Amino acid sequence: MKKVLAVDDSQAMLKMVQQTLQIGGYEVLVASDGKEALEKFRGAGVELLITDINMPVMDGITLIKEIRAADKEVPILTLTTESEEPMKQSGFAAGANGWIVKPFRPAQFLDIVRQILS
Repeated sequence: MKKVLAVDDSQAMLKMVQQTLQIGGYEVLVASDGKEALEKFRGAGVELLITDINMPVMDGITLIKEIRAADKEVPILTLTTESEEPMKQSGFAAGANGWIVKPFRPAQFLDIVRQILS
């Protein structure tokens, strides 16, 4: 079972992402900000990181940069309300592999996760 770390400061969104991934057959770790995610990521054997961008304590762009400094291989998917091109460009420049704008459709979301992990 592949292990996914989902990061979002909205507990409702985090629960929806977690349930969707579990239905898809993934083991899911959750964190509510970038700092907590970084702590959980280290040594956890995470195979995919899914992160929001706008979060307290440590935002998603900073988290992506921190993860990339430690791990060049793990795929990173953003799941955010941010749809503006400059923000997308900074996400990809930081090391994101994909960008999904909220709200998401569960089946489409799982398809993207499967594609990134294959």
